[in-house]
Amino acid sequence: MEIGADGLPFAPFSTALRALRQKLPAEFAAAAAGQEEELARLLPELCDAAPLPGTGGRNGEEATARLFELTARLLEAIAAERTVVLALEDLHWADASTRHLLSYLFRTLRHGRLVVLASYRADDVHRRHPLRPLLAELDRLRTVRRVELGRFTRDEVGRQMAGILAAEPEPKLVDDIFERSDGNAFFVEELAVASHGGSCANLTDSLRDLLLVRVEELPEDAQRVARIVAEGGSTVEYDLLAEVAGLSEDDLIDALRAAVGANILIPSPGGDGYRFRHSLVREAVGDDLLPGERSRINRRFAAALEADPSLVAADQRATRLASYWYHAHDAAKALPAVLNASVEARRRHAYAEQLRLLERAMEIWDEVPDDVCLRLRPVDYTEVYPPCGCDPETTPLRYLDLMAEAAVAGRLCGERERALKITKRALRLLEEEPDPDALRAAWFWVQRSRLVQTLARGDGWKELATAQDLVRGHPPSVVHAEVLAMVAGWSMLHEPGPEAFAAAEQAVEYARMVGARDIELTARLTLGGLMVDAGDIDAGFTELYDVREQVLASGSVGPVGRAYINLPSVLEGVGRSREAVELLDEGIGLAQRYGLLESEHWMWANHSESLYALGRWQEAAASARRAGLSAKPRGGACLRLAHLALARGDIAEAARRLADARKHFGTHDPMPQNSLPEHRVAIGVAAGEGRILDARAELAQAVAAGFPPGTQRYGWPLLLAAATAEADARALPVAGPGRTETLHLIRTTAKALPAPVPVWQAYELWVRAELLRAENRATPDDWLAALTAVAPLERPYDLARVRHRLAESLLTANAAAGSGAADRDRAAELLRQAGTVAEHLGARPLAEAVAQLAQRARLSLTGVDPTEPLDPAEALGLTSRERDVLRLVTAGRTNRQIAEELFIAPKTASVHVSNILGKLGVAGRGEAAALAHRLQLFRAP
Repeated sequence: MEIGADGLPFAPFSTALRALRQKLPAEFAAAAAGQEEELARLLPELCDAAPLPGTGGRNGEEATARLFELTARLLEAIAAERTVVLALEDLHWADASTRHLLSYLFRTLRHGRLVVLASYRADDVHRRHPLRPLLAELDRLRTVRRVELGRFTRDEVGRQMAGILAAEPEPKLVDDIFERSDGNAFFVEELAVASHGGSCANLTDSLRDLLLVRVEELPEDAQRVARIVAEGGSTVEYDLLAEVAGLSEDDLIDALRAAVGANILIPSPGGDGYRFRHSLVREAVGDDLLPGERSRINRRFAAALEADPSLVAADQRATRLASYWYHAHDAAKALPAVLNASVEARRRHAYAEQLRLLERAMEIWDEVPDDVCLRLRPVDYTEVYPPCGCDPETTPLRYLDLMAEAAVAGRLCGERERALKITKRALRLLEEEPDPDALRAAWFWVQRSRLVQTLARGDGWKELATAQDLVRGHPPSVVHAEVLAMVAGWSMLHEPGPEAFAAAEQAVEYARMVGARDIELTARLTLGGLMVDAGDIDAGFTELYDVREQVLASGSVGPVGRAYINLPSVLEGVGRSREAVELLDEGIGLAQRYGLLESEHWMWANHSESLYALGRWQEAAASARRAGLSAKPRGGACLRLAHLALARGDIAEAARRLADARKHFGTHDPMPQNSLPEHRVAIGVAAGEGRILDARAELAQAVAAGFPPGTQRYGWPLLLAAATAEADARALPVAGPGRTETLHLIRTTAKALPAPVPVWQAYELWVRAELLRAENRATPDDWLAALTAVAPLERPYDLARVRHRLAESLLTANAAAGSGAADRDRAAELLRQAGTVAEHLGARPLAEAVAQLAQRARLSLTGVDPTEPLDPAEALGLTSRERDVLRLVTAGRTNRQIAEELFIAPKTASVHVSNILGKLGVAGRGEAAALAHRLQLFRAP
């Protein structure tokens, strides 16, 4: 507890020694033997009566020195045979005697396994604090090490909150508490405990009182300056503070010196202003202001800034002025200032800030005099103004214009619930008008459709159909083009086919007619994806890449998200995973730059899918965990994590992730891109738990729903999972009834499912081989055909699985025909290759299957001939040249150095390195080198 500098002497040491005596009574008694009377000054219970100061022939100084020496010897004696840690917390509250004893110990302790830890809060150690001389003294001692504990990062705050709340906190709550606490662990705990309903809006009374204690100890002028700074912003420039404070320069400097000396305020990093050391202290000081006092301070800030805009940096003027006038409760001044600030926020892609400002504008709209509103124009403040037959240059700004802008800002920054409420309210207002604007209403219905789909509240078609009815019969317009583009996009996801293609073409045509460039690019993205799905692959990718180039060239933010979501997704759909990852890396950077939070989270989900295919599973899991903003990206991320859990043998985790995915997707918006992967995981979970009948039921449900055009990317993995489950369960008695019908269902479905690109052609052969295995008819030739098709795909896990099956088939054929050793040698090599990949990926079921097969066949996985072990690089599928390149990569050579040593071009060396990274399933050169060392790929002869 805080007892102050004049409190009980030696209180921390008394507590510590008492604990030590209770823990080690015999050792303590032996170490203190003969010195109990003097040590009783620290621990009175050591003897009946402590000697009075000055007795025993020693004066006060001698007695103190003797006490310090005996304490040091006591600790050294107990620490002679064991480690002893003496911890003193909150040293800034320690009394003078404790500080002197601690200093003595640091200077004299030399023996024993003893660690002395003392902590203090730097914020509480002001310039005249009595601890400062001790700290300066200790810094000069070689035996003392000072450790600066920085404030918690955002991730550390999240982990602390999870421990306090016994549950994973919502990301938004973590962000709020991290921002308000400045990473101070104590403040984090207080705010976390006080948080209810997922928010931390208010400070508790106890925390507010604690924060205000030191402020209230300041001189009156310093308290006044602190109150002004609290209302001025995160940092208040000195010149602006001087204008508002109204103090003489000397008085202002004295007040600031007192506040800085007490660690309430600190100079800003640039040295031109002041800020609170802790945001929560500023918040507490601001909350303590009287209503009239707050308004007056903000009005003075606003007036000063209007009179001299140079008092703050140019990029802060609009936002600061808007805040000052808003908190000054001057609606006429505040509305234009808030709208100007919202435009600045939009230009910086700060959509969350834009939404907050627009909501303030809507809040004060009714308080603003009519003549002020009439002077405002939509063209000055809005970017998404829906055409309504009026000239935005002469028409006054309407409340609905603000709602339109706020709805888009909310969607872009991830605040979809707020955006949905705004659209609903806007549609109610339009219904109440005597002559509703059909185009404006259609525009809001489009926004509502987007939000309903993203929030998994429905499929959005009802809203789109309403919008279509509203624009029908109207001449081409921007709204009409947007409705058509949305219909095309919806159809591509729900009912792909000729109708979706026609809608996309019409959307492109209308957008060009009315000059809606962003809508045209968005519709062309849909059109390109539909072309690829229909089999016109080259033309479709030409369209998609052309749109991407135009998006980048135009600098338009709108289509960026769609371009970097759709194009990588379509690339993944044809097996071009590495290309998809490269584009997603680029797109994520752009989304972060432009503040497109919703698009970013979709990109993370797609990123995870492509990384999984490439065998970069750890990165895939990390990407999936970052796709957590809204329901559907979360659902996709859960499916990615479920696939990983299945491959790693964690069936319970896969089932949990599948349940989470289904919860996020809901039942109101069924889409093949969600439902088919769900069925695939469900089949894997059921098969892993031995529930083959449930696996068949999932298959039947998926086939009954059908495989629309373009869904082969989900259909083939599903059929493979079903065929593999049947083959694995062929020996189970319960699987016999119904097997023939299930295998027939898989075969007939596979015949109707297109395989337009190599990856799905390989899956077609793989599914065929698994079906034959289920009937005990698979031959090595069947599996060799699948292996030949899978090998070039750069999918290490798939390749390892097929290698395992080919080895199994070779050994079965060898046992049946009694053929020579060649098949056994080939099988052993295949198992080594599959086992190496399985071990690297952590694919436990595959690794165990490989080991069990090798054990049954009595094959060594360390080499074909134990006396001449196979080069481990072969197990990874590396060519001779790639092994030479990897050897030099492991030695730390650059591409240019590799090229010079191997007499090849640097570009060729770069291609070899990329191929090596793909075959090893690693992310970079360092990881490749580490794997080569771990697997001893280049052992010394």
